[in-house]
Formats: sequence, structure tokens, C-alpha cells
Amino acid sequence: MRLIRTACCIALTLPLFAHSAPAHVHGVAKMDLAVDGNKLTLSMEMPLDNLVGFEHLPKTDKQKAALAEAMASLKNAADLFVPTVAAGCKVDTVDVGDPFPGGKAKADGHADVDADYVFRCAQPAALKGLETKLFKRFGRLHRVDVQRATAAGQGAATLTPEQPGMNW
Repeated sequence: MRLIRTACCIALTLPLFAHSAPAHVHGVAKMDLAVDGNKLTLSMEMPLDNLVGFEHLPKTDKQKAALAEAMASLKNAADLFVPTVAAGCKVDTVDVGDPFPGGKAKADGHADVDADYVFRCAQPAALKGLETKLFKRFGRLHRVDVQRATAAGQGAATLTPEQPGMNW
């Protein structure tokens, strides 16, 4: 996962985003969230199993289709994340990493997906929270551990299917 480093928050993010949880836990994703001026940045890491139910190179047409669909869904940030509506945030950039760079599986048999999202907000002062629809889209995902750095301070939250949103 890439650390979020913004001009105002770099001193805050270095200790905040040092995750202590194991790097690869099925059913769990990690998200770093930072707000810097009018920019909301989300950086996520999760096991591929959370998305498609396997972590090997897709072998069948069904697995290939499942992977393609999952990757397409991850690229549609507006369908996955809902920042505070009053903030008027729009998707600026999306970068979803290939779980099999170069068409090869990792030697340890684990495949992860990294995704970075940047939203630009017309009314950043109104940005007070975020809701995710990840759980509705990916049924194998049970928890998202979020660490945040905003003008309101640092904090952490655990998102679940029952509690898919957070405020700050």
C-alpha cells in the first residue's frame, strides 16, 4: 500500500499509517484516508480473495470473467464511495493495480489488489464523512480497517456491512 503524503499532513501520516495488522487477511481490507485542501485521497489494499474468491491466476473462463468484472468495479469509484454529499466531491483519478503484474502469480500464492482514489471536492469544509458500498459489491469482504488524517485530526475506524460509513 502506498502511504498518503500531502503537504499539510505528511508529519501526521507517517506514524498513523503504520498498520500493525497482518498484511494479508482474507475478508479484510486496509484503507488510508487523507483530506488535504479540496482533495480526498483513499488508498486501499486487500487480498484478491475478497473480490473473486481465489488468489491464483484465473484458469477458467468463469474465473477470468470474475476477475475482469471485479477490476472494472474497483475502477468505478463513484459507485463504491460516497463522500459527504454537501461537499460536492467528484472522482478525479483512479489507479487500480494489477494483482498479477506481468501475468505472473506471486511465489507465496497470495495476490493483493492495491487501489488509489482521488476525489476533488467543491466544498471541502462540508466533507465530514465517507460511506462505502464495497460490502454490497464484494460479499467476501467483511471488514475495512480505516486510518485517516484530516484537518479534524487523526483517527481510525472499522467499517463493516452493518456499519459501512464513518464520520470525522
